Amino acid sequence: MRIPLIVLASVIALGALRDATASVSVLMGPTPIPRGNARAAGDITVVNEKLAFALAVESAVPYGVPRGAIVAVAPVRHARIDRNRVVFADFIPNNWSAWPNTYHHVDVLDHGPREARIRAVRDWGEVTITTLYTLTAGSDQIAISTTMSNGGTRTVADLLSGLTLWPNSGFLFAVPGLAGITEGSAAGALSDRVTAYDADWALTLHAPYLDHVGSSSRDLFRLHSLAPGESRTFEGWLQVGGSGDLAPVVAAEIARQNLPAAIVRGRVTTSDGRAIAQPVVVVEKDGKPYAWTLGRTGTYKLALPAGNYSLYATARHFTHSAHAPVTLAAGVAQRRDFHDLQRPGAMELEVADARSGAPLDARITIAEGEKPLVQFLGRSTFFTALERKGYLAERIAPGAYRFTVSVGGGFLAEGAEAQLRVAPAQVSRTRVTVTSLFDPPLHGWYSADLHHHADQAEAVTPPPALARSQLAAGLDVLFVSDHDSTANLAALQEIARARGVPFIPGIELSPSWGHFNAYPLDPEARLAIDTSTASVGQIFEEARRLGASVVQVNHPFIPYGYFASLAAGVAPGGFNGAFDLIEINTSAPQDDAKVLERIWGFWNAGQHYYLSGGSDTHDVWNEESGRVRTYVHVDGTPDARRFAAALKSGNSYVTHGPLIFPAVMFGNQVRSPPGTSLALGFDLAAVAGLKQAQLVSQGTVQDTRTFHDAPRETHVDFVVQLLPQNSWYALTVEDQQGRRAYTNPVWVRAP
Repeated sequence: MRIPLIVLASVIALGALRDATASVSVLMGPTPIPRGNARAAGDITVVNEKLAFALAVESAVPYGVPRGAIVAVAPVRHARIDRNRVVFADFIPNNWSAWPNTYHHVDVLDHGPREARIRAVRDWGEVTITTLYTLTAGSDQIAISTTMSNGGTRTVADLLSGLTLWPNSGFLFAVPGLAGITEGSAAGALSDRVTAYDADWALTLHAPYLDHVGSSSRDLFRLHSLAPGESRTFEGWLQVGGSGDLAPVVAAEIARQNLPAAIVRGRVTTSDGRAIAQPVVVVEKDGKPYAWTLGRTGTYKLALPAGNYSLYATARHFTHSAHAPVTLAAGVAQRRDFHDLQRPGAMELEVADARSGAPLDARITIAEGEKPLVQFLGRSTFFTALERKGYLAERIAPGAYRFTVSVGGGFLAEGAEAQLRVAPAQVSRTRVTVTSLFDPPLHGWYSADLHHHADQAEAVTPPPALARSQLAAGLDVLFVSDHDSTANLAALQEIARARGVPFIPGIELSPSWGHFNAYPLDPEARLAIDTSTASVGQIFEEARRLGASVVQVNHPFIPYGYFASLAAGVAPGGFNGAFDLIEINTSAPQDDAKVLERIWGFWNAGQHYYLSGGSDTHDVWNEESGRVRTYVHVDGTPDARRFAAALKSGNSYVTHGPLIFPAVMFGNQVRSPPGTSLALGFDLAAVAGLKQAQLVSQGTVQDTRTFHDAPRETHVDFVVQLLPQNSWYALTVEDQQGRRAYTNPVWVRAP
């Protein structure tokens, strides 16, 4: 009987683990790591008794990164390989800019059993990038050493180079001291590590070269330049654990840096003296989270570098203890016990319309009260249920809470608040009413967030949570666009059908030099090209083959955006005009002006590209669906095809807040003799109150109306004198919070 290669590889790997107490093996072929993305015959997996990782040698690497990179990492427990926990965990040469590449060579230098070493050589323009991956028997860390060598004649300046850690599930504990910093200097970092984790696993990237972070600590960079003939080496370690305990991470840090250290230990009980089965003790340094450890049966133990700390204990849905200051001297053990934890409580909230009493979908966030740092202990953001609209039931730590309740994401209603005191072992209930202010569908306007991820690649939002978040945001149409994947289309289609709302199935085609949303797709569509090697023409051809009538250029001016790559000369195939929409993206708010300038240039040339808006949400608990959205005017009952057709016709606008109802539809053509006047009327609305409206033509502001009394609703008329040549008119509206809306044009054609 012929054994499938992946099964044979698994048998060999697990057999090697059982037969030796400490050994490492190198396997060729499809990886035995469950859900691993290295599935080709030439791919390589390395496994010891602690961990397994796989290199994509023949398989495509996500995000268009060249082959030869780590695409799967998993803990090994009891001689069993756990499921893959990463999308990508490797080196990138310059932030997430395009990676022009012509070759990769991967060689196994040492097959084990004491040590496995693999060398991957790739090119990035005129720079050679050589990475050595090393795993020794008994180790929980992959050593990664990457050397960049400039073989060209010009200095490559201002590079952000380094190792990255992009998990495919769980949570992220940012570089200690840098929480909340998305991009920028690592000054103030308390350590040089980032950890992806859940209750039963942890992956930590140690990067001692670190001086900058990107993508909220998923990227650990060094800012540098590389002169001709110069080389620079980046050393890092990827540590793998079989639980969410960071004690081994801190121990590795102490050992690597040879730090003076001491042990702190103790007991954790409830206020009535009962031991907490699975306590978590959190360590703060300089007032900021530094690490935590998981205890057992009411006890914990943790090694820390000598110094001053503050500790507190908690557990899943339990209260936090009081903070306990600790000063550790090298080699001197200390004890800190915690005896004041309270048992979990529960809450039930109902959210309803203040006028009709009808239940409303809502997003509910803890504004004041206990917010768990360790996120598998409990959420800080919740959504009302799909099956029972307007209803939320959750276990939660006892205490006094103030919740922010959002219906419509700030576009359709003011936020409300709920006060609730949760008692231990009891259910606390409250009802919240929200007054809806605006109803765009009543006027034929329907909204969607046209860039949104579920749980493929690095996104961590399961389809039901995506639907709950988008409905809570007041979006009228469900939408998904996962990276190079259609895996969630069927599930979301079924959710939309059960809820009676339209669904637009999409995909984000993701080469390294530009991302493109394609939609709506055929229900059974499956990607059939390698986006990492495809040209722009092939990308667009695949989008149409998948059934898409719309191709959208996503975040075009970020480092790997299509327009940025065109300017750098690294988009294969150059400019190809076979797209339809250009995105306003809230993950790059600084680029709104660039997008407008570019699309106004297209309109000046008479080219009918139009605006779209998307939030690029990956994690609905830490990001907000619909922060920017596209409103589309649809005649009749909206569905995916009608919505897309109206988008392609420009019958739409993009908004961060204000609402616009035009008398002359955006995208329409008006014919009128030169010298005559044309009245353009607009009803405007904004929850935050209106600040101003500007009429734009040919790329310049023609007229401005300022609203000194900050009305929530008003009407404006602009009267324009028509020119002898073709022209266009669009509107920009701003509310009192500085949030803006941008319309597509009304085209004026001379007879």
